[in-house]
Amino acid sequence: MSMTPRQFEARYEPLWVELERGLDALDKGKPGKKARKLKAGEFQTEATPVAGAARIAQLYRQCCEHLALARERAYPVHLVARLETLTARAHQRIYRRHDFGLGSLRDLILYDAPAAVRALRWHLLVVVLVFVLAILVVGVATWFDPHFVLTVVDAKSVRMFDGMYGQEAGEHLGRTSGDDWQMFGFYIMHNVGISFQCFAAGLMLGIGSLVMVGYNGLLFGAIAGFLVTRGDSERFFSFVVTHSAFELTAIVLSGAAGLKLGHAVLAPGRLTRTQALMRAARETSPVVFCFFVMLIIAAAIEAFWSSAGWIAPGVKYGVGACCWALVFAYLGLQGRGHAAFPAGAGGAR
Repeated sequence: MSMTPRQFEARYEPLWVELERGLDALDKGKPGKKARKLKAGEFQTEATPVAGAARIAQLYRQCCEHLALARERAYPVHLVARLETLTARAHQRIYRRHDFGLGSLRDLILYDAPAAVRALRWHLLVVVLVFVLAILVVGVATWFDPHFVLTVVDAKSVRMFDGMYGQEAGEHLGRTSGDDWQMFGFYIMHNVGISFQCFAAGLMLGIGSLVMVGYNGLLFGAIAGFLVTRGDSERFFSFVVTHSAFELTAIVLSGAAGLKLGHAVLAPGRLTRTQALMRAARETSPVVFCFFVMLIIAAAIEAFWSSAGWIAPGVKYGVGACCWALVFAYLGLQGRGHAAFPAGAGGAR
């Protein structure tokens, strides 16, 4: 049974005060000098012992759980703000690094980014459904009637794709001109542009992100369906299978992050729309980092691996399957049980 905000605060206030005093003691403590002994019920610590840091880490995890519950139950703004400030302060104290940011970058890659993606699971579900349905509907329609492709792309684009993936493409697939490094730069600019459009369009109440993701699904389905009817399915799918693990995932992630922004604007709860949008932007910033890195990886694979016609399709399918498994394992499993990302914490009642 859920507690009222007053009951919630009364029950967990001692833990929050203990964490605050513990952080104060560590901040003021000096190596080799013990902190003053506090009264009964207060936080007991020294400047250097492991026990003090371990207790703070335990309290920090509990506070993350309390923050997640307060957000979920739409508790008063002042209560949520207090917990956000406290968890942020504890996080900085626990995970502070003196290695010029490399430790923070490691935490972002190993813990914060995949946890932030999992926190968007409902937004991801909606975006994936829109993207996949668009691909399937248009792909099947084009397979039954090849002329249907012209409802999505113009005739000039159809001829271009036919030249890129048809038999006349020769040894270099997926391109009409340019060397590998030139195409690497082009793919980065093109794919990053698409993903950030999907993300920024979320400000249009989330509808913009869904439209952008849906359009990219329509485009992919139309091209795939057309090339299948032309007998070029193996050349096309062997080309896209590897880098699409990162590229298509990045598009979906950018759409989900944009949908999160739109959700914050549409339903800010007890916050103002500006406050809700700022909080959503903070919570999705690791996702933005994640899909940006994935686009760089996808561009490198597309330029130097996918376009190599001399590599057997079977090899590309095998490597592509490994890449898809790697992406799913990273986003679904990496960092589970780690308390560095408060937004997804839970468990207290």
